[in-house]
Amino acid sequence: MPRVDPLRAHLNRDTYLGFDFGTKKIGVAVGQTATSIASPLQTIRSLNDQPDWKIIGQLCAEWLPAGLVVGISRQADGQDNPVTPRMQKFCRQLEGRFSLPVYQVDEALTTYEAKQLLFDELNVRASKLWAVQDQLAAQLILQTWLNEQSTLLNSKMT
Repeated sequence: MPRVDPLRAHLNRDTYLGFDFGTKKIGVAVGQTATSIASPLQTIRSLNDQPDWKIIGQLCAEWLPAGLVVGISRQADGQDNPVTPRMQKFCRQLEGRFSLPVYQVDEALTTYEAKQLLFDELNVRASKLWAVQDQLAAQLILQTWLNEQSTLLNSKMT
């Protein structure tokens, strides 16, 4: 019987991958409910306007997430914008391909926030911005979800 690394087995229970979906690239972050901390992971280029399922599969195999969190954008009035249906399709495909729960989070302005943080506050040059802005947006999406989970857990305990 193969031995299971106890740390890796623990990660599976509380590790989540977060995604900032875009038609050209997808930002990915990783976080744990135990620490309520999300970290940027990588940016995946889309292939012919399709997600690179091979890389996403490799990330799922490496991190063994308990679930996946995807940012969903909508207009200010709550109506779908032109990319919302593609984001929802991405969620369905993730769930179908990896048999993991997929949680949707309102991503209101996360990419804008990421750009502002990188460009204005950290003085990241525009040429470098492209490579990391989606990872940071994915981190903000996942961090929002982790914060919500922590709040829910704390409200149940009181």
